[in-house]
Amino acid sequence: MAYPDPAAPRLAALAALLADETRAVFCLALLDGRAWTAGELARHASVAPSTASEHLGKLVAGGLLAEERQGRHRYLRLAGEQVAHLVEELAGREAPGPAARPRTLGASGADSALARGRTCYDHLAGRIGLAVTDAMTARGLLRQDTGFALTDAGLDWFGALGIGLETRSRRPLVRGCLDWTERRPHLAGAAGAALCRHALESGWCVRIGSGRAVRATPDGERALAARLGIDPATIR
Repeated sequence: MAYPDPAAPRLAALAALLADETRAVFCLALLDGRAWTAGELARHASVAPSTASEHLGKLVAGGLLAEERQGRHRYLRLAGEQVAHLVEELAGREAPGPAARPRTLGASGADSALARGRTCYDHLAGRIGLAVTDAMTARGLLRQDTGFALTDAGLDWFGALGIGLETRSRRPLVRGCLDWTERRPHLAGAAGAALCRHALESGWCVRIGSGRAVRATPDGERALAARLGIDPATIR
């Protein structure tokens, strides 16, 4: 069958890859930016190793995941920042409706922690990510009127923090990434990744457990208040 647009079969194949719930669970888990073993992903999705292997093979073949083998272990990660952006945006565009109630108190706490702050591949998301994005915009460091762009003042702000930015990379310096909990865009791109890395390395934020959730430390709350005027109460 011939299609008027040659991209149609590729789009359909991509949609089919993410239409399976187990594969979607894998992709969402890998938004933490780390490499997971096939066994870890199988346990996370509560599926048999053979089932996980079949699904992971399809995701690798479809270009959504990259595979690396070390000895007898098979490690999987998202194939790149563009894939992470696609997964996060699709998660944020789910059809509106009543939110599913967490099955347990622990699940409720995990959901709350993710909504407060998390890493989205390699940049900050959740209320912390939105607070940083909004504060940078309000202070004239970031523009959102014609797409995301750092102003000269924004470039100077990164420089004052000692955060180096790779301006000649093929990766966009800044872009918006739709936040699936807040339904508004937060800062992503090379600058978003550099700021997230600085926040973690300087102790502004710390990871909670082994997942994607992060929280601002007291030092981080003071730094964000001093650097961006963020009220600590809004990111707790």
